[in-house]
Amino acid sequence: MHTKGWWASLFGLAVLWTAMALADTDDRGTVIVPQQGAQRVVAISTFAADTLVALGVAPAGASTFGDRPVADFLGPLMQGVPSLGQRASTNLEQLSALQPDLILAIRRYTEPNAQKFSALAPYYAFDVISHDDSLRAVAGIATAVGKAAEGQALNAAFETLVADYGRRAPGGVSAVLLAGSGEAPFAYYDHFLTTDLLQRLKATNSIGPSPTPSQPIPFGYQLSLEQLLALNPDVIFMFDSGTRHAYAANPIWPYLKAVQQGRVYEVGLHWKEGGGPIAREYILREMAWRLYPDTFAQPKLPASLASRPVQ
Repeated sequence: MHTKGWWASLFGLAVLWTAMALADTDDRGTVIVPQQGAQRVVAISTFAADTLVALGVAPAGASTFGDRPVADFLGPLMQGVPSLGQRASTNLEQLSALQPDLILAIRRYTEPNAQKFSALAPYYAFDVISHDDSLRAVAGIATAVGKAAEGQALNAAFETLVADYGRRAPGGVSAVLLAGSGEAPFAYYDHFLTTDLLQRLKATNSIGPSPTPSQPIPFGYQLSLEQLLALNPDVIFMFDSGTRHAYAANPIWPYLKAVQQGRVYEVGLHWKEGGGPIAREYILREMAWRLYPDTFAQPKLPASLASRPVQ
């Protein structure tokens, strides 16, 4: 094994060990008590619903996903699952009616209602922003539903896949990830999960690292088209906003290298909340194909998620 590959593998193992060690608490520091046999597990976030499905557990309720009631891309286990509304404004009356015996959530969106959630059922919340956050949250949720070993296996399988794709990726390409539909798009720093995967595929995130690396938020900033032209990435990934992207009508837009070479792609909203085992693998596989179409095959994704070139 090459020295570089050996160190990468060792680092991956260290990250997994850390995630396993931290699976005993959520990101509020609350000790996770395994809820063996929990029948009504609520997911206030797509990543939590994703993790439950990957573990073979059907959520009793889940947050909306884009313009759909729940994250239907997760398959049959989401059929008939009631929507609890936006993750930042959960329908508390409907949540109470479900009589949950476990609530799993994103911390930053649910902290204002933490006491209300805790009064209903054991409540665990996670800050899922980075790659390592994803590993920790998956391990924590698996522990909460009494499937710790299965959670560790999901993380180990993903890390193995990331390492394999990283070894095969040719490199030498730059990219940005944009959100929003206004005149100035929002761009993501290196530590956001999806842009982190860019780097693991040997691509350069043109936006670079956060100026405050010790703080996970903010995880990006708004940039002008003049700034984007100065960066001039090879590839642009942009979230499907459901409306016209105003910044793409800017007179500067046609001068961008990615636009001229037809390498602008609109991607599914799972790229924005991709911390679950299913979504993060979809992102990795599709990102690798879009960055290096001569190296990686087009992955099979649900039609509602598949990226598309932007003309």
